[in-house]
Amino acid sequence: MNARTRPAFAARAAAIAAVAALALAGCTAQADTLSKDYRDNAGKNYVSSDGSTQTFAPDDRKAAVEYGGETPEGDTITSTSLKGKVVVMNFWYASCGPCRIEAPDLKDLSDELAGDDVSFLGVNVRDDGATAQTFEKKYDLAYPTLLDAGDNEVQLAFAGAVSANAVPTTLVIDQEGRVAARFSGRIQSPDVLKQVIEDTLAEAK
Repeated sequence: MNARTRPAFAARAAAIAAVAALALAGCTAQADTLSKDYRDNAGKNYVSSDGSTQTFAPDDRKAAVEYGGETPEGDTITSTSLKGKVVVMNFWYASCGPCRIEAPDLKDLSDELAGDDVSFLGVNVRDDGATAQTFEKKYDLAYPTLLDAGDNEVQLAFAGAVSANAVPTTLVIDQEGRVAARFSGRIQSPDVLKQVIEDTLAEAK
């Protein structure tokens, strides 16, 4: 780079940095807005400003959904085995870009919240067991995943209630097995998801 082009390059670099900073600030502001919107409208069939999140008040929820499947390790998990827990169900596949972006957030939330009363459960809609395991290992996901590519049994089970209408989709299922919330597309605000989980958990108290 010669002395003549150096100032122009520096100017472009500064402009790019400024745009990146504005974009980051915008994302942070959007997440804060989504979180506030949810808190202000909790229990009122809240729909986020970007249209991706919908919650359902207890009296408006559809009947409990029965589902089940096998993990890559050969274990069977069913709605019966998770009865009495709040279930956070994430529909994903390995080559899905938004799924990769939100995986660290789901890991952090599962590490913080999973326990006797809350279970996280993945539903892989496309991959074989080896591919799913590679993804789980890469993102250090400790919660199990059901393989649903063969018969789509889990996806079909929710088709009559609150369907997984995009990939990724994350459902929060209450202690009675009813869908309490649906996050369609990438989770925009982990804080909103955390609040929905905690609110759903508190309903039984």
